Formats: sequence, C-alpha cells, structure tokens
Amino acid sequence: MKKIIICLCLIFTCNSCKGGKKIKKANSTIISKDDYSEKLYGFWLGQCIANWTGLVTEMDKIGNIGEIKTGDFYTREDWGKKDLPSIWGEGMPSDLSENIDFVLRDSTEVWGADDDTDIEYIYQHLLFENETAILTPKMIRDGWIKHIKHEEENFLWVSNQKAFDLMKEGILPPETSNQRNNEHFNMIDAQLTTEIFGLFSPTRPEFALKMSFLPIRTTAQKDAAWISEFYVTMHSLASSIDENQDKKTQINWLASEARKRLPSDSYASKMYDYVKSKYESNISWEQTRDSIYNRYQVLEKDGYNITSKNIYCNGCFAAGINYAASLVSLFYGEGDFKQTIKIGTLCGWDSDNPTATWGGLLGFIYGKKKIEAMFPIQLSNKFNIHRTREGFKNNGIDTFEDMAAKGISIVERVITNNLDGTSENNFWIIPKKK
Repeated sequence: MKKIIICLCLIFTCNSCKGGKKIKKANSTIISKDDYSEKLYGFWLGQCIANWTGLVTEMDKIGNIGEIKTGDFYTREDWGKKDLPSIWGEGMPSDLSENIDFVLRDSTEVWGADDDTDIEYIYQHLLFENETAILTPKMIRDGWIKHIKHEEENFLWVSNQKAFDLMKEGILPPETSNQRNNEHFNMIDAQLTTEIFGLFSPTRPEFALKMSFLPIRTTAQKDAAWISEFYVTMHSLASSIDENQDKKTQINWLASEARKRLPSDSYASKMYDYVKSKYESNISWEQTRDSIYNRYQVLEKDGYNITSKNIYCNGCFAAGINYAASLVSLFYGEGDFKQTIKIGTLCGWDSDNPTATWGGLLGFIYGKKKIEAMFPIQLSNKFNIHRTREGFKNNGIDTFEDMAAKGISIVERVITNNLDGTSENNFWIIPKKK
C-alpha cells in the first residue's frame, strides 16, 4: 500500500518506505522508526562487542618514549596470539581472553557494563525520566550521585573521578571540568560518555551538539571537548549517509564532515589531518600508528605536549593520543566492523575506548541483524548496568530491545519538539536545517 507524504510543499509517493529504509529528499529526510530501533540495538550490541574485545589489550602497549623497538606495540600478526600483561597487570594477561580475539557473550550470558557504556546509559536514562532533550547541571549531578558508587570499585578514572569528587562537594557542571578545579580536563573521559547524543538528533548535528554541550563539559575542556564533539557529529550524521555508497565512502564522508567542526588551530584538527594523510599515502596501519607515537609522544608536535607534563603512564588516558589512535582504526578499517575493531584492539594505549566508539557507530550503521550475522553464536541481548553502576530497577538487568525503545522515545521528542520535524505513523519526517 502506498503512503502519500506531504513535506515542505513537496509531494512524493513513498513506495520504498515499506522496507524500513530511509528516504532522502531535497528538503527532508524520512526515517522508519522500526529501522532506527534496529540500529539503536546495533549501537549497544556493537559497542559491547568492541568494548570487551578492546579491554583484552587495554594499556598493554603505550610506548616507552624513545625510538620504537620490536615488541613496543602490537601488529596485525598478534591477532589470535597470547595477550600480554597491561601496565597494571602485575605480570598477568587479561582474564577476559587468553588470546587477543573477539570477546562475545552468548544468549545464556549477560553483557557487563563498563565505563565506555555506563555513563551513556545514565544519560539516556536521565533524558527519558526527565522527559527533556537538554540536561541541566543539577540533573547531571543528581544522576551521577544516585547511580555511581561513592566508594571503590566505582569504575571511574581520571577526569570522571575528579568531576564526581567535585559533584560530591556541591560543584555543578561545567565547573566540574574547569581546569582551575579539574587538572584532568584534557583526558579521554568525555569521548567515551557522550557519543550517544548524536543518535538522539538524527541528521541534525547542530542540535546534537547542543544536547551534548554540558555532558561533554562535565569532564572536558578545549581539545578533549572538541574531540568529543567530533564523535557526536559523526553519530548524528550517520543517519544522513548515502546507503548506495560502500562503507568506506560512508565512513570517510562522516569523518570529513565532523572534521569541519574542529578549530583549525587545535591539535585535534592537526592530528586528524596528519593521520588522514598517512592513510592516503598507502603505508600500513602499523607504520601510521608508529609515526603517531613518534610525532606526538616523542617529538610533541602540533602543540600536543603531554610528555612534558611527566604524568602517569605518559598520558596513556589522554584525549589526544587516543583520538589519533582511533583515527587509525577508523580509516584503515574502512567501514568493516571486524577489521576496525581488530585494528583498534591492536593499536595501543587505551584500546577499549576507540574500539567501543567505532563499534557503536558501525553497529548503528549496520544494525542488529547484520552485526549478529558476523558471528557464529547467538549473541546475548541482556545488559547488566549494575556491574559498574547502581540504583536501577530489575537489579540492573536490562535488554537491548528496551534500551533501544527508550532511545526511540527520546528521538521522538527531539524530532517533534526541537527539530521542527513530524511523526506520522511509523516514520519521522525531519526537515533539513534552514
């Protein structure tokens, strides 16, 4: 049955809506809610697969500040081989997997929350419960205080931990990331807690950035905040990709569009341009990774001066070096889910964070069914937020279906209240920004 949709004085027959596809017109984008729900499920599933796979090698290889020697970093030859101890592993490899390989949970198991997924879960919960698109400083503080354990092990590190300590003293965001209060404002934390805001504002990154502005600045300032906005922008624009193009072309378009929003004098923009140029020179991803280590951690180019600060593990948690590493896996992965996660896992530093970011984005782009088809087992749909957080119903056990449903509710509100869009039957009509 055909459905006639009138949008901005443009009348068209929506024959292909029946397949759950997105249709692009000159003045609007039409998105199937069923299709978007499947993509949000894919986001959570892809992020969990990538997060737990990346955790196997987290902090195994961070460089030694000097000329690179054999064994300083993993290479593609290490995939499937023995995992080595991390810098805090006390001589023991990861207990997640004996070998460097995908970490999966089957239908009898439950995915555990981690710091790459749990704050995003809290933010989605707060948006849903407060029936809002914009979280206030008090909403953020109250949510953190209620759902984050006050004593160890609370799965907070660096800037997140400092911001939480400040919240307990009564300080509200964005002062929790003010460098006068938080010396860790340039660490990675906001990158792994805010990407989901892009998915709440499909095709319209300008509002996604408004939604995420305060959550990002709960823990980040300057380059760390701009890098986080780069990720948010990519997630928002993922609903605008040309589905007739191959994944490599789609990913390159998303990245180039997000690059436009980085300040030209930031080290983040210069890192992007450097990694992209190395990728386009057709050298291996290992050579690009090694050159990043030399350029930014040894020579401190482009204003990236973490090494001179003499901080723990030479800033292995820092926003910059992990952003550069994430771009290696993004470009060289070329939109292939498994290949992107493999490279991210082997690339070094805080390896679970870039993998989780791209696992979530690619999981959204591919959707639930295509991600599941990539693996030989029936993957679990259950998620335990209480592994790392607290204060949720059902003892913290949730499902990706229900998590996606909450996301759909938030997107519905954003589109109709903030994007001048409409909701008709099972479709959203989103006008382009004027």
